[in-house]
Amino acid sequence: MSYCLNPNCPNPQNPETSKFCLTCGQKLLLKDRYRAKKPLGQGGFGKTFLATDEDKPSKPLCVIKQFLPQAQGTSTLEKAAELFEREAIRLDELGKHPQIPDLLAYFIQDNQQYLVQEFIAGDDLGKVINKEGNFNETQIRGLLNNLLPVLQFVHQHQVIHRDIKPENIIRRTQDRQLFLVDFGAAKAVTTTSLHKTGTSIGSAGYVSPEQAIGRATFASDLYSLGVTCIYLLTEVPPMNLFDPGDGNWIWRDFLREPVSDNLGKILTKMLAGGTNRRYQTAGEIIKDLQSQIPTNNSVPKTAAKIVATSAQNQAKPANQNPIYSELLEIKSEFGQTGKQKQPNSPKQKSSSNSTRPKSQIDLELEQLKSEFREGNK
Repeated sequence: MSYCLNPNCPNPQNPETSKFCLTCGQKLLLKDRYRAKKPLGQGGFGKTFLATDEDKPSKPLCVIKQFLPQAQGTSTLEKAAELFEREAIRLDELGKHPQIPDLLAYFIQDNQQYLVQEFIAGDDLGKVINKEGNFNETQIRGLLNNLLPVLQFVHQHQVIHRDIKPENIIRRTQDRQLFLVDFGAAKAVTTTSLHKTGTSIGSAGYVSPEQAIGRATFASDLYSLGVTCIYLLTEVPPMNLFDPGDGNWIWRDFLREPVSDNLGKILTKMLAGGTNRRYQTAGEIIKDLQSQIPTNNSVPKTAAKIVATSAQNQAKPANQNPIYSELLEIKSEFGQTGKQKQPNSPKQKSSSNSTRPKSQIDLELEQLKSEFREGNK
């Protein structure tokens, strides 16, 4: 099917091979290349459509974004048009990152602005949580470890996204990789712009206090990502997770599953109202997340288990400690010179030891005794 992009067309659906809309007569191929297939959604600045790139033999899928603002008024429309063009510029700069959709084209046709970008097959996290339910701690840690490097890349390019929320994070179906999308609200940062008050923009509930008054910083994106995390943990709208009376987040009261104190502290710092009390960079959060993961240089599991078991056994009284008894037996059999004493009679082991199943430590001790005996014959 071909879909007519004329906003006023009463019957936009057309046959697959049509070059012009059968109802309104508008040309169906954008730039003689991109054919819209069906609508995907609509936002504040325009509509998005699933499309194919017919200039390539494989006709790969792509996304057409059409500038179609809902707001009215000359100044508002001009600002909206500026933001739409800005999104194209940001995508052109940032689309080289593997987790940001690549910009394929930006142009004006029939007096309307369009941008075409890479299609990511998957669902945004708003749809994911509706289908699968709330996230647990493991999923939240995975999300942070997956997205924070993307934000680090964006911020290193002196760009603030300003609209991070579940709907702007897509989970690709084939490998569950996360993608950051919708840079329509993104802002390029200069040395002076960080200290100037600009336009207040963002999504209600996810926007930071400083961004709400037009003074967004890099830490504003970290705040929004923190709000995204607590929403995914609770399935409760962000506005209901904040107590305006006390000025505190109360998201812990709505948890479906408990989270560790470590993750709780990270999220609390991401959600701090004052920017000086909040994480300043994505790298700081990555460092705190990684500091809580055991490294490869830690004690091997088997050795750690033996050390722990030995420590527990050493804490027992000698008459209750089977390992201690085994060591005494070795000591009695081998003198200070290493010569083996002639055995008198077989030792009668306690009933507790005779019925006790042999552990790995028991086997190792028996092997040790055997080696001593062989070496002293």
